[in-house]
Amino acid sequence: MSFGGIFGKKKNEAPTSQEAIQKLRSTEELLTKKSDYLEKKIHDETMTAKKNGTKNKRVAIMALKRKKKYEKQLQQIDGTLSTIEFQREALESASTNTEVLKTMGYAAKALKSAHQHMDVDDVHEMMDDIQEQQELADEISNAISQQMGYQDIDEEDLEAELEALEQEDLDEQLLDVGPAPVDNLPSVPSDVPKAKEKPKEVEDDMKELADWAS
Repeated sequence: MSFGGIFGKKKNEAPTSQEAIQKLRSTEELLTKKSDYLEKKIHDETMTAKKNGTKNKRVAIMALKRKKKYEKQLQQIDGTLSTIEFQREALESASTNTEVLKTMGYAAKALKSAHQHMDVDDVHEMMDDIQEQQELADEISNAISQQMGYQDIDEEDLEAELEALEQEDLDEQLLDVGPAPVDNLPSVPSDVPKAKEKPKEVEDDMKELADWAS
C-alpha cells in the first residue's frame, strides 16, 4: 500500500496551501506539547539531583543524566519548531499572495469588461454635451425668473413719488383739525351781577350839558 493511498492523495498530486498549513499547525501543536512535557521532566530531574546531592550521589548523577537527555530532545524539538514555523509563515504568505493575485486578476477582467464598450473620445463628447445642456438650462431658468414689464421704471422716481404721497397725507391730516370741543369748556355762571345804575344827579348834569352844547 502506498503512502498516497493512506493520506487520500495520489502520488503526484500536491496538497493545497491550506492543507499544508493545517498539517504544519497540527505538528506545531504536537511538538509544543512535547516541549512542555520535556521542560517539566528537566525541572523534576533537577530537583531530584539537588535533593540527593549529598545523601545519595548515585541517584543524583542518574537524575542529571536523564536531565541531559531531556535537554537534548528539547533542543531538537525547538529546532524543528523553528523550521515548521518558518515553513508555515512562508506558506501563509504565499497563499495570501495567491489570493490577492487572483482577486486582482478577477477585478482586472471585470474592469476590462466594463470598459469594453467605452471610448475615451465618446466620453469627452458626452461630457461636453452635458455641460452645454447645463448652461442652456441655466439661461432658460434665468430668463423665466426675470420680472416682466418693470425694466424701464426708475426706482428713484418711485421713491420720490412715495415721499410725495406721504407728504400729501401728512398735510391732509394737519388741515383736518376741527374746532375744539365745547364739552370741555367751563360753564358761564348764571348769577352774573347786574351793572350798577347811575345816580340821578349825574344823569341830570349830563342832560343839562347836552342842552347847553346844542
